[in-house]
Amino acid sequence: MELKDRVAIVTGGATGIGRAVCFRLAKAGAAGIVVNFARSAEDAESAAQELRALGTHPLPVKADVADEAAVKAMVVATIEHFGRLDVLVNNAGTTHFIPHSDLDALTEEVWNEILGVNLKGTFYCCRAAAPELKKTRGVIVNVASIAAHRATGSSIAYGISKAGIVQLTRMLAGALAPDVRVNSVSPGLVSSRWFRKRFGEEAAQAQEAGFAAGIPLRAVATPDDVALAVMGFVENDMITGQDLIVDGGRSVNY
Repeated sequence: MELKDRVAIVTGGATGIGRAVCFRLAKAGAAGIVVNFARSAEDAESAAQELRALGTHPLPVKADVADEAAVKAMVVATIEHFGRLDVLVNNAGTTHFIPHSDLDALTEEVWNEILGVNLKGTFYCCRAAAPELKKTRGVIVNVASIAAHRATGSSIAYGISKAGIVQLTRMLAGALAPDVRVNSVSPGLVSSRWFRKRFGEEAAQAQEAGFAAGIPLRAVATPDDVALAVMGFVENDMITGQDLIVDGGRSVNY
């Protein structure tokens, strides 16, 4: 896929991996990018200003992906504004930090929130966008996690939600073929502002240093590293139903 004159929706596009994906799409020539956000309106507008400077036309759209009506409205707004849709990147996600041994902390509310955003939200976006993507022979890239493949991650519910995304990717690749390609990326630890805001700079640096020491490439991924993996799936027209781990080789060390 050539990105010139194409239009994309990036959920959770205001910060982190989503923001990096928006910039990569813009640099590749995308004509329009919907920067989806649920809470970070200021960050979405900041991203939009930078995207305009790159020559693309951004459209910040507030929508909680766990709300199917809001998702449908976002797709409608995209078509009304740009007239087409070619790329959907499902990056929006949430979690709770719960020790895996603490089963009682996995309340119904926790399950509903994590599955609602991460898994059901991804499906809602795919379903709403599919008719438009079929018209343009478009592509979907879902952001999963290394927690989909290993018994790791911030909580059991989070890992299961991400494993669900990987399987959803495979099944939609078949369901939407041959018109729409569907792939996923599974990052390991990513150096992000989100973790620093929650735990502080010192804790984040300590965790990243510890992880890097056990990674073959001796480095922790950046949001842009993950965005580059997303772009590989966007631009290669012969790949569908695949998941790519982006963790510097850590997962090869069992």
